[in-house]
Amino acid sequence: MKKQKNLALLITVASLGYFVDIYDLILFNIIKKDSLSSLNIDVNTYETVLFRWQMAGMLIGGLIWGILGDIKGRVSVLFGSILLYSVANIANAFVTTVEAYKFWRLLAGIGLAGELGAAITLVSELMPKNKRGLGTMIIVTFGALGAVFAFFIAKNGAFITTIISDIIGSKLENWQTAYIVGGVLGLLLLLMRAGTFESTLFENATSTAVKRGNFFMLFRKAHFKKYLACIVIGLPVWFVVGVLIALSHKFFPEILGLTSADADSIKAMSVPTPEMVMWSYVGLSTGDLLSGLLSQLFHSRKKVIYLNLMGIAIMTLVYLYGPAGSQNYYRMIAFLLGAVTGYWAIFVTNASEQFGTNIRSTVAATVPNFVRGGVLLITMGFEYFSSSFQNSGQFDGRTFTVAALIIGSICLTLAFWGTYNVEEAFHKDLDYFEHDEVSKLSRDK
Repeated sequence: MKKQKNLALLITVASLGYFVDIYDLILFNIIKKDSLSSLNIDVNTYETVLFRWQMAGMLIGGLIWGILGDIKGRVSVLFGSILLYSVANIANAFVTTVEAYKFWRLLAGIGLAGELGAAITLVSELMPKNKRGLGTMIIVTFGALGAVFAFFIAKNGAFITTIISDIIGSKLENWQTAYIVGGVLGLLLLLMRAGTFESTLFENATSTAVKRGNFFMLFRKAHFKKYLACIVIGLPVWFVVGVLIALSHKFFPEILGLTSADADSIKAMSVPTPEMVMWSYVGLSTGDLLSGLLSQLFHSRKKVIYLNLMGIAIMTLVYLYGPAGSQNYYRMIAFLLGAVTGYWAIFVTNASEQFGTNIRSTVAATVPNFVRGGVLLITMGFEYFSSSFQNSGQFDGRTFTVAALIIGSICLTLAFWGTYNVEEAFHKDLDYFEHDEVSKLSRDK
């Protein structure tokens, strides 16, 4: 009974941690213009630069936290990552230069990279194999709502700004308050550390001679194809979030069939990008819940992923080439795009189930963060195709939609290939090690 209560506490902490994780991950894209304008920093020049510093931090952090999770333990990484991104959040509220902003976005990215992988690994190893998908479903379903909370605080947090300004005796702006709220929420989570416990599979691994956290093991012939497959499965998620949603302002003129001369009509009919982000994450939360339940119903991860990938293909076409509609119509489209990409929990759980205990944390932390880092390549590809089509005068002005269709097709093709090349792991026993040169342990299939 005590163990069940502690497991419930662990899932609660992990869910709240991912909630704050997503809050901070999305927050920058919501308040970047307000914060940069307040600091007299050119928005057009530095909004992309700062985002790339954050994503670079996530790539670095994914590797660092993943390896530490296999060497030092899952719980220490869970709380260490929360501590780092919470401190970075608060520090971001008080930056005065672009160099300081870059530094703290880098550290925030490093911190944000560790929480999800540690949480998924820990819960997957502690729960029965036929129920572990439910645990990860709860974490990601609740966590995705952090984006909605970020939107609310950024747009409606004036009363909190007043309270904090009175406490510290200095006038703050709403964007500063949004960062402080995220940091304080994370620090409060550290108070819940008591009662959490380490994975028994990890503890058993520490008593053996098996080498743990060997990242380069994943590049051996026996593992690399499967590792690469785990990564590319997640690319369509960030194609939708990073291109279709985050760059929605580029698509609306083409979708609505209007030109720059119709600026007032475009503004009246389109939905602001921050609101598109919010509705897509409401959809993501809903989709993660449905995907988790379907996975339990079908006793399969792969079947659900295939369904989501087909849903992404359909909704992308509806969004880019469907009939023009009202603002409410596009809010619904954003929600549905989020819903069909709501297989993030299944995606990360599937990755953690593909490899042995001695490198499981490394995989669970690096895979989602390599996908997040992949958004840089995805957006660069989108920019390349759209600028090429504009310069050549092809496609009668539908340059952005055609470029998105090409990039989306590439991401979906790779994801279908990846899903085909991973094993179905719903019923898989996770108590095994991968081959390593020290122990020569055999993998029990």
